[in-house]
Amino acid sequence: MSSFTEIIVLCEDRQQEVFARRFLISCGVNKNKIRPKICPKGKLAGEQYVREKFLEEVRAYRSRSAYLNIGLVVLTDADIKTIHQRRRELEEALDVGGQGRREALERIAIFIPKRNVETWIHFLMGEDVNETNAYKKFSSESECASAVARLAAKSEYRLTADVPPSLRAACDELQRIFPTKRCVELAD
Repeated sequence: MSSFTEIIVLCEDRQQEVFARRFLISCGVNKNKIRPKICPKGKLAGEQYVREKFLEEVRAYRSRSAYLNIGLVVLTDADIKTIHQRRRELEEALDVGGQGRREALERIAIFIPKRNVETWIHFLMGEDVNETNAYKKFSSESECASAVARLAAKSEYRLTADVPPSLRAACDELQRIFPTKRCVELAD
């Protein structure tokens, strides 16, 4: 696996940051190369913060990616919107800002858990989930560690019918950061 100079994690809250950080470290990224950018508490809604900072972070990525091995990981909850609506909001921010859409080989990945990242964590812990309910937050963000480690340890993800659609959609995005990780659709 190639060694990153830096990976920016742009996210809404501490739980998303811990989830992303633990995943990246479990995939072999040096913990000192991960730079989180988290919505400050009480300043903005988390999705608003991510949407407003996205253009700035993409611009910075593009100005440095020609000479550094960097990545940009974006996490934003879909909440009650669809994954496509939330992604479109981010893409429109790029268009309005004159940056254009992400190119296929750019190491810019957008992960959009539906309803929130706790849905993914509860699923990875073996619970039955749906993407309508809001699942309880954890008393400590680090409680997701074992679930994230199991997910990160795989080089091939076998997508069964019970995988939440937003986690299934994350597979394509994952390959932007880790091209050797594959997703395989399994028949029901």
